[in-house]
Amino acid sequence: MKPLYIIPARGGSKGIPRKNIKPLCGKPLLVYTVEAALALAPAERVVLTTDSEEIAAVGRNAGLTVDYMRPAELATDTAGSREVILDVMDYADAKGIDYDCVVLLQPTSPLRTAADIVACQDLYASRMPDIDMAVTVCEAACNPYYDCFETGADGFLHVSKGDGTITRRQDAPKAWEYNGAVYVINPASIRAMTLGQMPRRAASEMPRSRSVDLDTPLDWTIAEAIMKAQS
Repeated sequence: MKPLYIIPARGGSKGIPRKNIKPLCGKPLLVYTVEAALALAPAERVVLTTDSEEIAAVGRNAGLTVDYMRPAELATDTAGSREVILDVMDYADAKGIDYDCVVLLQPTSPLRTAADIVACQDLYASRMPDIDMAVTVCEAACNPYYDCFETGADGFLHVSKGDGTITRRQDAPKAWEYNGAVYVINPASIRAMTLGQMPRRAASEMPRSRSVDLDTPLDWTIAEAIMKAQS
């Protein structure tokens, strides 16, 4: 495989101000993802897409060659992941970088390891050519057959799936949630549709202990506590 690694890190962040370069256990958050990518590929195959010179400088200090800046129209709160990915693909095509899959690595998953990335890539490769994307998941905290409910037309809670007779979680079919750590994407598929429209998605399981996705100050506290416990 010839992956093109994409690390999206725009400057604006409301939940955690300056999140991508905020120090987490002694390192800017972004650096954890850069190091994981550089453990698998040379710097020319790892593209940091950012609109911030400050973030770009952190990327360069971590070993990347950042000679590309994200257009302002793709750095807004409403810009979609697909548009950002396509912009980087166009940049890579113009630079003559040959790739057969796109690997999206969000900096908000600092506990993700290089081995987690490889496992997702291997799953993608094993399902080629009949796959749109392999994505990392963890077991969902709420299971629609057991403890996930919806309010019905009668105003009462009803289990989301099934007849409500399952009384033990271990008897329910497993349910998964994206953890945001790794997306291995078929280039032809992303050019044709959004991530949510892709029908052929394979799940690469990660443990919940490495599936913290930093969106709120509480998420940050949890990730920091896990890292300190592991050190």
